[in-house]
Amino acid sequence: QVQLVESGGGLVQPGGSLRLSCVASGMIFRFTHMGWYRQAPGKQRELVGTITGGGILRYADSVKGRFSISRDNAKNTVYLQMNSLQPEDTAVYYCYANTGPYWGKGTLVTVSS
Repeated sequence: QVQLVESGGGLVQPGGSLRLSCVASGMIFRFTHMGWYRQAPGKQRELVGTITGGGILRYADSVKGRFSISRDNAKNTVYLQMNSLQPEDTAVYYCYANTGPYWGKGTLVTVSS
């Protein structure tokens, strides 16, 4: 049974940083294309970025230069490092695996002073 469990969300001031983690189980993680999506209140879920099993990265224009995705195949974990956070980054952030596809339950990030 595939499970994706996100952690690391919380409240942060504008300009601050957070790192989200997603631990995967029930799959051959090192071959799996992983990603992060987010859904802000009243908006559709949107892509943040993805990372292939080989480490190829893709980002939404809105987060380029501020967010970075990485993975640790030994820990079955994918990370989302978020810097220079702004109020418009407030959303529930979801981990995604394209084998299925599968989604985590999400972790809330709130950017506010």
